[in-house]
Amino acid sequence: MPSNLGYNISLESLKGKKIILYFYPKDNTPGCTKEACSFRDAFADLEELGVVVLGVSRDNTESHKRFAGRYGLPFTLLSDTSGEVSEKYGVLVEKSNFGIKLKGIERSTFLIDEEGKVKMIWEKVKPDKHINDIIGYLNKS
Repeated sequence: MPSNLGYNISLESLKGKKIILYFYPKDNTPGCTKEACSFRDAFADLEELGVVVLGVSRDNTESHKRFAGRYGLPFTLLSDTSGEVSEKYGVLVEKSNFGIKLKGIERSTFLIDEEGKVKMIWEKVKPDKHINDIIGYLNKS
């Protein structure tokens, strides 16, 4: 997928590393900003645990660049503008906004092991407490 770094990143290229792949609805919205900043604030701990953090939304790479720059995000943001990857992970769901139905990302996180297998899934997460669940799980495993 295209990244805010200006090049494509695939999970295949990260084999041998643990990956936190977190899906979020939209850059610069309150919940998504809170979640991204919690990953930012815990980034050193996650690195120490040997984890690569990747955020995914349907925003384009320019939006991701602005979002990462504005909040000092030290991890990569991936653009799934078509929703294809989000659909494959089962996080692209129908939502209703003021009576209008549209497809959007349901906030979810996947822990992928060094062999590329999904080890843990957190669904419908709360942006403000989610990072504690992840770090707690990683410390136990």
